[in-house]
Amino acid sequence: MFRLFNLIAILFLFNISRVSAQTDSLKQKIQQVLSTKKATVGIAIMGSNGKDSLSINGNMHSPMQSVFKFHIAIAVLSEIDKGKFFLDQKIKIEKKDMLQDLHSPLRKKYPNGGDIAISEILKYTVSESDNAGCDILLRLIGGPKLVEDYFAKNNFKDISIKINEEVQQRNWDRQFENWTTPKAANEVLMQFYNNKTKLLSKKSYNFLWKIMKETSTGKARIKGQLPANTVVAHKTGSSGANKEGLTAAVNDIGIVFLPNGNYFYISVFVTNSTENSDTNEKIISDISKITWDYFINKKIN
Repeated sequence: MFRLFNLIAILFLFNISRVSAQTDSLKQKIQQVLSTKKATVGIAIMGSNGKDSLSINGNMHSPMQSVFKFHIAIAVLSEIDKGKFFLDQKIKIEKKDMLQDLHSPLRKKYPNGGDIAISEILKYTVSESDNAGCDILLRLIGGPKLVEDYFAKNNFKDISIKINEEVQQRNWDRQFENWTTPKAANEVLMQFYNNKTKLLSKKSYNFLWKIMKETSTGKARIKGQLPANTVVAHKTGSSGANKEGLTAAVNDIGIVFLPNGNYFYISVFVTNSTENSDTNEKIISDISKITWDYFINKKIN
């Protein structure tokens, strides 16, 4: 019995060491990509088995930009699950609420406002990163603090949500008040997808899952070099560059599905970058493709 126990322990440690060696190789390939870039990049990656995980600057406080719309959607849907609102409930939106000079496909559809269903506002906010829709939802549930408090109460760490899109987009320095870490972003993705703690009801979960998969922004980021028709449920965030040519945020977090049904979580935050927009996005797509190749070719499940 003692020998059997020792053999099991040795096999377990051998398996762990092989997985570690493989993720070390993955990490080295990613670091090669980063070595030539004038940017700070935070990365967290985790396989569906929970074993294949790595991070680079994983605890770095990274400005979220529109990534926080994913968190806002979870908070809004949790309020719906409590019966405070309904998905198909229409709310009256004034023209002044449409943030005239910020990105808003919702405003293009409803230039003068109107009675709009919460489900439609959520879809525009998440799938098309709508700024007007985002701030409408924040006002509906009571502001950014309610979202931050929701995640704190559910034992999530390293999530700071202090301001809305209008403030964030009009004040360069204030965008840094909304931050998370790559590891924390992956944790929210995992808890959302597994839903073991019942963050959301089945109906709310299915709705958010659908609009995450329908995300149309950031086509050159996580999805950029992956095979056509790869299923990716993700949320992007972008700051643009300031007058000095510094980019604070080019982000993408998501769940990527492999042909064999397995998947991996990936969160990449590019910040403090003096690279151009295309290069910033390619940093993310390069990392995503390297990670895809790793999981496709991995020998150990």
